[in-house]
Amino acid sequence: MSDLDYIYAVARIRVKEKSLLSDDDIRRMSGMENSREILGFLSDRGWGDGSPEEDGSRMLETEERKTADLMKELKADPEIFRVLSYPRLYHNLKAGIRELCSADPPDHLYYDIEGFGREEVRRILRDKDYGALPDHMRKTAQRALETMLRTQDGQKCDLIIDRGCLDACEKAGRESGIPLLADYEESTVAVTNIKIAVRAQKTGKDLKFLKEALCPCRTLNTDILAAAAVSGEASLRDYLTNHGFAEAAEALKDSPSAFERWCDNRIIDAILPQKRNSVSAGPLIAYYLARENEIRMVRILLTAKANGFSEEDIRKRIRKMYG
Repeated sequence: MSDLDYIYAVARIRVKEKSLLSDDDIRRMSGMENSREILGFLSDRGWGDGSPEEDGSRMLETEERKTADLMKELKADPEIFRVLSYPRLYHNLKAGIRELCSADPPDHLYYDIEGFGREEVRRILRDKDYGALPDHMRKTAQRALETMLRTQDGQKCDLIIDRGCLDACEKAGRESGIPLLADYEESTVAVTNIKIAVRAQKTGKDLKFLKEALCPCRTLNTDILAAAAVSGEASLRDYLTNHGFAEAAEALKDSPSAFERWCDNRIIDAILPQKRNSVSAGPLIAYYLARENEIRMVRILLTAKANGFSEEDIRKRIRKMYG
């Protein structure tokens, strides 16, 4: 895109940003009586397709489609959004392997991805047609499937796929030449590494597991992180405090939900500076990620209301918004 194209695109994004959900909007919805009231609130703000019988799933699918259509309209580089879709691609790969190796597999685990939905994933794995996969996924898919067929160890299979996804995201971000995409993927990998270390420490995983699961990145030393996790929670918190993640250490000390909230908020913090950017792909990427975040937050709210969660419990699940 030329500078003129970016100026136009960013101007459109600035207008769209005004309709993003704010922290106050999320808090207001968390206090509503039921999911129907939330859907009404969102409908009044232009969400959905205007159907009086629209349910939550249909509304969220409509919003995802609107965002994708906007990115196409603004002629955003499709490679950017292919990179951002890596987690969903690897999720579908994981679902496909589970289905292939299970006698009674659920079929609702797949994301609806053009060219990589349930039927195509099943065909590729059934035929072992790894060449039909993106380059970054081929070795991971082959190793994960062979491991699952040989050992029936679902946890090991998941570890291989999750690590493959992290490696692909880190490499794609680093090589993209787009500062925000590089920073976002770096933040995502670093935060995911910390989450893996925390969960491994709580479940007593050994150093070998951590070295296989953690993805090297610029932000933290995964060898030292792994050693700290194996040494205990206090050592892990000390490492985080002394290496730029003091807020994570405090959140971890507070509660599991506080730590999970820090993880998600850290990712939003990575894109907030794009509100001051005017001539680059950064604001487009930030808007796309902000939309994903608010759609995910609404999905959490609707699920919580449907399951009778208290307002206090829901507020613990609230994340920072971009709007």
